[in-house]
Amino acid sequence: MKLWKKIALGLVLAFLAIQVVTFDRANPPVTAEIRVAQDVKSVLRRACYDCHSNETVWPWYSGVAPVSWLLHWDVTSGRATLNFSGWESLPPEKQSKKKHEIGEEVADGEMPSWYYVPLHPHAALSNTDKQLVQTWARGARESREEEDDENRFGVER
Repeated sequence: MKLWKKIALGLVLAFLAIQVVTFDRANPPVTAEIRVAQDVKSVLRRACYDCHSNETVWPWYSGVAPVSWLLHWDVTSGRATLNFSGWESLPPEKQSKKKHEIGEEVADGEMPSWYYVPLHPHAALSNTDKQLVQTWARGARESREEEDDENRFGVER
């Protein structure tokens, strides 16, 4: 057998062998979903929820190693850093800090990750999306939403 055939066979066998290492792709329950204006939530769902919520949509290739390992690590670390599925259970000062961090990372182009967007082009943030998230992160969206609720339901402060 020629050397290149042995190398190819070895690579195929190695690829098959690493498929044994799998991760659970079940999503934990949503315990306290974020309450935010629908336009902001739509952007967060589209661009952030796959890594930062308990509502991850696992693509078919998330079961194929070694890609599955990267995806598992991204989702696990993403949820540990920020999980919108438990947002309302965070103390207000923690929510405020997280919102500030979200605004900065969106403004700096750090989120969504550069390697996530090519496979998920729907997650790319337009300038309008970025502005919407940054405005919410500064707090203006939340107070405007409260005012809308008050006007809609006739509630006064």
